[in-house]
Amino acid sequence: MISHKKYMDLAIKLAEKGKGSVSPNPLVGCIIVKRGRIVGKGYHRKYGEEHAEIMALKAAGKKAANATMYCSLEPCSHWGKTPPCTESIVEAGVREVVIGIEDPNPLVDGFRELKFRGIKTKIGILKEKARKLNEAYLKYMKTKKPFVILKVAMSLDGKIATSTGDSKYITSREARKFVHEIRNEVDAVMVGINTVLRDNPKLDSRLVKGKNPIKVVVDSTLKMPENSEVLKDPLKVIIATTNKAPKKKIDALHHKGINVIVVKGRQDMVDLSELMRELGKNQVASIMIEGGSHLNASAIKDKVVDKVLIFTAPKIIGNGLGAISSLGITKVDKAVKLKNITTRKIGKDMLVEGYL
Repeated sequence: MISHKKYMDLAIKLAEKGKGSVSPNPLVGCIIVKRGRIVGKGYHRKYGEEHAEIMALKAAGKKAANATMYCSLEPCSHWGKTPPCTESIVEAGVREVVIGIEDPNPLVDGFRELKFRGIKTKIGILKEKARKLNEAYLKYMKTKKPFVILKVAMSLDGKIATSTGDSKYITSREARKFVHEIRNEVDAVMVGINTVLRDNPKLDSRLVKGKNPIKVVVDSTLKMPENSEVLKDPLKVIIATTNKAPKKKIDALHHKGINVIVVKGRQDMVDLSELMRELGKNQVASIMIEGGSHLNASAIKDKVVDKVLIFTAPKIIGNGLGAISSLGITKVDKAVKLKNITTRKIGKDMLVEGYL
């Protein structure tokens, strides 16, 4: 069992190399072991390209016969953009397949298919680690709604800007670089129109030379200035608005190639629950909210947040803009509680990560 865990851990680490390139597919790593030696390995590099199992089988060649294969996720058994992996595994003569977790995709039934074909099969090795690796994919596949991360960067006394609105930069370059890594990994980042008007952010991944995510701007009446940085690449912009937005402005933005999603308003605000369903239809499987206090509060109240990342800098601002506006909570025992909390130091800042 110890060696099973050791090789599964290697498969999961290998899978991580596909971050930012495979969505809406899962991250998958695969290791083939024979007589205690790794004879083949592979990972899913890019959406539409070969699966991890096929890459590992090609690397192993004839050595795959009578070997043990370790897959971080259940191998596919259906025709999609690529042929089923189970067929190739059987043809290669693999003796045993060890799997991290099952794939919630109803079309995937690799575990049962391999068992049926006479291959020794185990599932659930390092399942918590394998699940965390694909937490966005698992939610998207089950609900068709994106996995939502709420990111906050604040001072020790809970402020995201001074009383004049200055917010550059509360946290360290190391923390900002970490956020850029996540931007590279997620499909989209989301801000409210107030953040665009105040900060005119680029919302790119320049500190890690990563891919630039789709930019989602929540703008209920379309106040978006035409010269905003986020509009520099119009084909990678989604503006979420309500029927309060002027039709002429919607048409003008459409004409530029910008995807404008009109969702129902709730108290003159965009209904974030409905927006998440619409983003899911647009194949957005993961999103990070980097908004101001109002958007942060709306996301929590609308129960769309899965995971919270709070960066706290060792600075005290005093009177300023709070990280999260009113949630309507009047008693401490009704406060929103985080689960599965981890903490770590990034640069001079502290990161608290937890789930809602």
